[in-house]
Amino acid sequence: MKISQRAARIEPFYVMEVAKAAGALAQQVAHTASPMIFLNIGEPDFTAPPLVQQAASRAIAQGKTQYTQAMGLPALRERISGWYASRFGADVAPGRIVITAGASAALQLACLALIESGDEILMPDPSYPCNRHFVSAAEGTSVLIPTTADERFQLTREKVEAAWNDKTRGVLLASPSNPTGTSIAPEELQSIHEFVHSRGGITLIDEIYLGLSYEEHFGHSALALPGELGQSVISINSFSKYFNMTGWRLGWLVVPEALAPVIERIAQNLFICASTVAQQAALACFEPESLAEYERRRAAFKARRDYFIPELNRLGLRVPVMPDGAFYAYADCTEAAARLGVTGSWDFAFALMERAHLAVTPGRDFGHAAPEQFVRFSTASSMDQLKEAVARLESVLG
Repeated sequence: MKISQRAARIEPFYVMEVAKAAGALAQQVAHTASPMIFLNIGEPDFTAPPLVQQAASRAIAQGKTQYTQAMGLPALRERISGWYASRFGADVAPGRIVITAGASAALQLACLALIESGDEILMPDPSYPCNRHFVSAAEGTSVLIPTTADERFQLTREKVEAAWNDKTRGVLLASPSNPTGTSIAPEELQSIHEFVHSRGGITLIDEIYLGLSYEEHFGHSALALPGELGQSVISINSFSKYFNMTGWRLGWLVVPEALAPVIERIAQNLFICASTVAQQAALACFEPESLAEYERRRAAFKARRDYFIPELNRLGLRVPVMPDGAFYAYADCTEAAARLGVTGSWDFAFALMERAHLAVTPGRDFGHAAPEQFVRFSTASSMDQLKEAVARLESVLG
């Protein structure tokens, strides 16, 4: 069977390959004194809070399960608009919001609407692999620009200007970022978007971890940029991370008003609509009781970060930039790998899996800038799990 060139361009998602190996080993050690600890997948250990679960049950019981508009439930778009105003001081009209089947569908819609064959999209290296694969699926080309710890592993206007050419269509940023948990400083983000906008380009920004920001300086949406800048940015968001609804597959896209009908037309054809039950449930995310619970959980994620990253540094797994959001630690494993007698993050990850029954993600997924040097830890697990992980790391690393 002949496979399309489009499919051939999509690289393997290595984090899932590691997860398969970890899952197989987990079955073997499940009933031992050292069961597998999974710090490799970016999924909160929290699930949807009670009001959200109850809203889903009511929707099913009341038969509210038929198609919605392709843009999503008007009431949900209104609530998201209100959340942007109250949480971020951003004026986002409901007509700019498109409810999607997860952030993945949001980014797919944006890429299909805006990227032509051969267009180049500038992205930081390291970055979340699926983002560049969506660009490839739309027949664009991702241009990965190496970044440094001094740059918080984020693009700068200087690097964007230097890389811009006749084929460049725009930039795809993430703030906070997976795998580093770092955000773009607001003044740098504004400067980047001013340049891109002046060139007639597009600024797409993945803000799915924005609700999980821990530092006041960084916890701002690009949609709150002043004037036309905030109106022209394209933001991808999700109910998966801050709202703890991973398997519900619900996200949203914020676009300039002129782009909304185009996105709607594509969504009608590709998806019809996002899950109606998930949309009905998500209405309850914005109730005061739910929002208070989400803030308690955000504080718990911050406490995990504040415990775990100093411990990694102590053990020789240096985290060069303290994450200001999300639930990741991007750690230099060079010294630790040498202690285990292995070289590179891939072999180090499998050594930890076998010797400590601890699953982490090697840097291979996240780009080409020294991937063998870094591993990503997820701190989305409980504090007890993180403390046990530290004890096992200390045991094997000495």
